Amino acid sequence: MELVLNLMRQFSSFPRILSLLIVASMATLIGCGDTYMPKPRGYFRIDLPEKEYQVFDTTYPYTFEYPVYAIISPDNNAANEPYWINIDYPLFKGRIHISYKAVNNNLSKYTEDAHALVMKHIPKASAIEEIRIDNEKADVHGLIYDIKGSGTASVYQFFITDSTHHFVRGALYFHVLPNNDSLAPVIDFVKGDIQHMLESFRWKKQP
Repeated sequence: MELVLNLMRQFSSFPRILSLLIVASMATLIGCGDTYMPKPRGYFRIDLPEKEYQVFDTTYPYTFEYPVYAIISPDNNAANEPYWINIDYPLFKGRIHISYKAVNNNLSKYTEDAHALVMKHIPKASAIEEIRIDNEKADVHGLIYDIKGSGTASVYQFFITDSTHHFVRGALYFHVLPNNDSLAPVIDFVKGDIQHMLESFRWKKQP
């Protein structure tokens, strides 16, 4: 304020209107120096590994290829389900949960259950895109649910089946606070891995 008064005294010899314009302009410039300008939001840089895959082929009734930077372990929370597994991504704190069911004239129940689990994300989802899976050669058919939204717990789910013997459901989760904008590069990266897994998925022949 004192600086502005000094300026007014210095320009007192100018015509009144011109003096006021000059002082007002200079006061505005001075005030701008103290104005806080918020910085745009930024996210941490994420280094993504080179894609490389290995085969998961055990006594399970299915086989597929998964990334070398992921770890497969049995689902210890499903003791009565020997073919349920978790595919963990330690680098990203992510997990693809895989569940398996033998089909016995109950395929419609399994597909309805899978759909219902996806619909639970509707309150926080901005959109849900359905993508068909049809691999005639491997007899692998199903749906991918690409769940859009910044606060959804699971962003990608799917189910596949041969319609007569096997049914597999998968869901991608991240063990971090939901912020899918910052996770976007990782989500796209893991989606590519899931796509490769589904393309390489094969059923084992029934004994």
